[in-house]
Amino acid sequence: MSLAKLKVGLAQVAPVFLDAAATTAKACSVIDEAAKAGADMVVFPETYIPAFPLWAAIRAPIYNHDYFVRLAQNSPKIDGPEMAQIAAAARRSNIFVSMGFNEGTAASVGCIWNSNALYGRDGRLLNHRRKIVPTYYEKLVWAPGDAAGLEVVDTEIGRIGALICGENTNPLARYALIAQGEQLHISTYPPAWPTRDPRDATNYNLAEAIRIRAAAHSFEAKVFNVVVSGCLTDEIIEQVAGGDPSVHELLQATPRGVSMVLDPAGNRIGGTDDNEETIAYVDIDLNACIEPKQFHDISGGYNRFDLFRLHVDRTPQPPARFLNDAPPASSTEPVSVDREETPRPLPSFY
Repeated sequence: MSLAKLKVGLAQVAPVFLDAAATTAKACSVIDEAAKAGADMVVFPETYIPAFPLWAAIRAPIYNHDYFVRLAQNSPKIDGPEMAQIAAAARRSNIFVSMGFNEGTAASVGCIWNSNALYGRDGRLLNHRRKIVPTYYEKLVWAPGDAAGLEVVDTEIGRIGALICGENTNPLARYALIAQGEQLHISTYPPAWPTRDPRDATNYNLAEAIRIRAAAHSFEAKVFNVVVSGCLTDEIIEQVAGGDPSVHELLQATPRGVSMVLDPAGNRIGGTDDNEETIAYVDIDLNACIEPKQFHDISGGYNRFDLFRLHVDRTPQPPARFLNDAPPASSTEPVSVDREETPRPLPSFY
């Protein structure tokens, strides 16, 4: 049976900084635009709603309390109104949507996860996952996730998996998706990832680091890799700098990310290198995933399952388990979407 052919939209766009409602509204307009251009799926950057916490990299923690409070106040819950609007936009525009967002929870006003949600054409929540380990300074902002959503979803446009930023450097996380027959991989990144003074010759080159890991996964998994980074605007730089010219200068000079699609051989077949807001469109034919499997099928004939084994615990990790008690109402409450069918139920810890 022939595999799917599709068009993807890479939404390299900037949020309305730390404003969940305005960023969600902007996302819905981007979804509509991508659908009108004929895209079957549109992919947003890491933590698009309401922003990536660049301040954690560039400012001392003692000056960041106000940013954290604003981020926590604008971090949507998976069953909240902002995500319901994204789901409704997917249904209205008949398009798959991958959305990166800072996720809040009723269990704690200060707990935030780096999360991704995948919606189908009908607005149904197909998968929801949280970044397993925040990277470097991200630990000052996000809680570690679990493997509850580390899965590949079988859809009409292919078998879709997703990892967030540095997770694409984790070979075990990547293999967990490869072993589920992944064909279309989503990789999301921030607009920039400061690590050193940009004048330092050893500064981290985000775009090059993305290319290395994206090509590695495409080649090893024999999949199409859809990479989407955020966009760093002058307005966001000013917001993060808070009037400090040295911070403003550092952010202006920090290397940016890149948005692109790579084929199953690791070759780039489309995207954009410019740090400008855009939706880049790329056509994909999943049938190109088949031939390379003759060479290195690491989830099939090019492995030794008698020698190597990977065990993945997908059990949700709630803050507490209460025995002899009725589950919270949210455990069976569906995501609020504008449709009659009931979407996938949420685990009890949301």
